Amino acid sequence: RAWIELDARVRSSILMPTIIAVWVLGLMLAFDIDAFHQGWFVAKFLLVIALSGYQGWLGAYGKKLARGERPLSGKAVRMLNEIPGIVAALVVFLVIIRPF
Repeated sequence: RAWIELDARVRSSILMPTIIAVWVLGLMLAFDIDAFHQGWFVAKFLLVIALSGYQGWLGAYGKKLARGERPLSGKAVRMLNEIPGIVAALVVFLVIIRPF
């Protein structure tokens, strides 16, 4: 039960403020450098949208786990655990290869 409460606190006190800050600061930077017309930025933006949706899905999945539901196997959860790292690597790659 303690893990369920800890998960809920982490989600509300760390993850949500962080994702809000990422969106606000990222959009401010994008407007400042007029990045919306650059292909690397559009690809990165789509990855960030997908990652934000994934975070939302994980929040809903965590609530299901708290209720005792286990819709996915352990192997599937371990595979899904790799998604953020892969997306983060792609985002960094897109920033590094962007044309100057």
